[in-house]
Amino acid sequence: MATVVKMPKLGFDMAEGLLVRWVKGVGDTVQQGEVLAEIETDKATIEVESEVGGVVHKHLVAENTAVPVGAPIAVIGEPGEQIDAAELLGQTSKPAAAVEQAGPAKEKVMAVESAEDGDGRLPGGVRASPVARRLAAEGGINLSELAGSGPLGRIVKRDVQAVLGAAGPAVAQRTLETVRVPLSKLRATIGRRMTASKQQVPHFYVTADLDAGPLMALRRDLNSRLAEDSKFSVNDFLVKAAALALREFPNLNSALDGDQIVRHGEINIGVAVALDEGLLTVVVRTADQKPLRQLSSELRELASRARAGRVRPADIEGSTFTVSNLGMYQVEHFIAIINPPEAAILAVGSVREEAVVQAGAIVPGSRLQVTLSADHRVTDGAEAARWLQVFRGYIEAPVHLLV
Repeated sequence: MATVVKMPKLGFDMAEGLLVRWVKGVGDTVQQGEVLAEIETDKATIEVESEVGGVVHKHLVAENTAVPVGAPIAVIGEPGEQIDAAELLGQTSKPAAAVEQAGPAKEKVMAVESAEDGDGRLPGGVRASPVARRLAAEGGINLSELAGSGPLGRIVKRDVQAVLGAAGPAVAQRTLETVRVPLSKLRATIGRRMTASKQQVPHFYVTADLDAGPLMALRRDLNSRLAEDSKFSVNDFLVKAAALALREFPNLNSALDGDQIVRHGEINIGVAVALDEGLLTVVVRTADQKPLRQLSSELRELASRARAGRVRPADIEGSTFTVSNLGMYQVEHFIAIINPPEAAILAVGSVREEAVVQAGAIVPGSRLQVTLSADHRVTDGAEAARWLQVFRGYIEAPVHLLV
């Protein structure tokens, strides 16, 4: 029996998506769970899996078309099945590309087709990240002459930097012009959500300075036995410790829904990944239940897909608590904005080598500063401080993260 595939809702605030590429062509066989298409949302380019198996009978929209959520995009049927697409769709469910556009809807489609907007798409089919556009504008580089090394041939920061480096001082001297760079969709979404968070959520902050020596020693010992592509990062331990600490404090693994606090049954840790366009949060599900090695492997895979622009819906939805780590940038301390509807987020700085006092003597040591931002409508300072005490216990006695 034929099935109409509709534009999925890939986020609670998503109204439409840009169908970037058909992975399965007309006549191709697709299995349930296989990637059918790549769709660009405000957050990322997402690989959308087919909910049914069969043969792709018809594409109802072309690539690079903006489609409202719920609009038909394809028809999948059984091999050899005779399908009347018009009858199947019905008179009130015309393909998105065939609907006569009027008013704001028409303007929205025209904007995608004809002009540069915040998603990195330029006239002539050139794709470029906002950072690449800015560098190119500052350096006088024509983007249409570059070959992109990003996903789908997208021109990214390193492509422009390579040209600027090869051009020498003459180009560098042209980087003092004032330019206007449109916000990317991801950056606009971040701005909108973080502004709402700071305006609507009563944040408070609790900071702790931890002894990172035991964790760093355990990590060195474990990594000495592992291949280069499977070594543990400091963040792996932090995510696992946060997840285990949340078991004891369900209020911090919750969301506010009207006059009720929803305490989530699963502990799904969001981890912020830095992209050219901004931060994207990927999600490790049931992080408290997974062995450290499995958690580490999943984090590497999630971050890799995010940087390649090929995340899946489950990769970025459903987090219940977030860890934001800027330690790799030599940042000692910062505070993070809560990612609604979550109740808390942990900001992590760098591991610092410094002199510490132990048993009355000054000795070399490693310190780590973390700050918990929490929603005062859901929790309070005493509970947040107790959570940090439990978290400290896992960091300062990290062998417990392995059992």
